[in-house]
Amino acid sequence: MGERLIQKLVHEGEYVIEVEVKLIETNEGWSPYLTLEDANKLDEARLTLQAGDLKRAQTIGRLFRLTPVTP
Repeated sequence: MGERLIQKLVHEGEYVIEVEVKLIETNEGWSPYLTLEDANKLDEARLTLQAGDLKRAQTIGRLFRLTPVTP
């Protein structure tokens, strides 16, 4: 069994949170998977963005605002 840290992007509206989660790899059929704690962290990130709580979002991961390249 192996573990590695990856960054998952959670996009909602004009914002994206980059959240670091642990990906667990095994020889079983459901591999790779996240821990329940990390899955909840991704859900919390999405709900926080939906609520517009940017201050809280910054505590979960790196927060970005998307801007269009062309007008």
